[in-house]
Amino acid sequence: MLDAVLWIFQNIGMAFYNLAYAISHPASWLDWSDKEAIMRVVYYGGSVEFFFVAFTVFLVITAVGMWKNAFLWGCVRGLEGMANTVGRFAAWAGLIMVIQQILIVFIQRIFARPDMVFGIGIPLQLDISWYSEELKLYNALIVTLCATYTFVQGGHVRVDLIYAPVSHTTKKIIDMVGSLIFMMPMAVLTWMYGWFFMWRHLIVPNPSASETLDRLLMKSRALRWNVETIGFSPNGFNGYFLFKVLLVLFAGMVFLHAMAFFWRSYLEFKEGPDSLGKYLDRDTLGQGEEAFEGTH
Repeated sequence: MLDAVLWIFQNIGMAFYNLAYAISHPASWLDWSDKEAIMRVVYYGGSVEFFFVAFTVFLVITAVGMWKNAFLWGCVRGLEGMANTVGRFAAWAGLIMVIQQILIVFIQRIFARPDMVFGIGIPLQLDISWYSEELKLYNALIVTLCATYTFVQGGHVRVDLIYAPVSHTTKKIIDMVGSLIFMMPMAVLTWMYGWFFMWRHLIVPNPSASETLDRLLMKSRALRWNVETIGFSPNGFNGYFLFKVLLVLFAGMVFLHAMAFFWRSYLEFKEGPDSLGKYLDRDTLGQGEEAFEGTH
């Protein structure tokens, strides 16, 4: 037990050095003309070192925010604003998905065409099956990029058998504990799986989560880009690597919002019931639609 505690504190201490080194040596991981730099990104993106850098930043911001609540409210507003902005933009994928499905039906069933052509001069001509399979991407955009937006808007379904009848103070404690033991670990596990899953469909030789940095740097000598472009059908959608990228973005956004949710819960716990919903930017259908909005 003591060894585990020492290990945690050692990694938290090293996080300051690791962050400072990464900032002061950007070429070692941002210069992707160097194959070793790519492998460093692959390794450190799913490493213990990266986790403790993110966790230490969370601890430092939390400590400063407990001293300066206005600073912490600014962090909450910034992260919630990011979630709302990304979600509101990605939500348009739902409309595009519906319009594209209608076009597919018209082109395939009424005009009996096997493809769809767009453009002037050199048009974009792809098979109907490509557009049909591409609909999955729009659905993935909504699921992954709108998850934190929906959370900010209070749109996720929750079972309030215990939560609803308890006091404001107890609710905020439940929210803080939940963000730490459910949201953050889930986001970290998803990131760890999704990070290497993504890179295995972007480069060869395929990296593995169990490989050391030295091993990956050795493999970088044979590194080349090999972006996945194989569809489920011969003329089908061939951008399935985008799903792996979206999985990583989803995990990162959930982790960031877990921090924002913890900070909001702490501030509402400290400032009392009058601070509920403070600075919260929620969408509305307009005046007179309040009863409808409460039924979600």
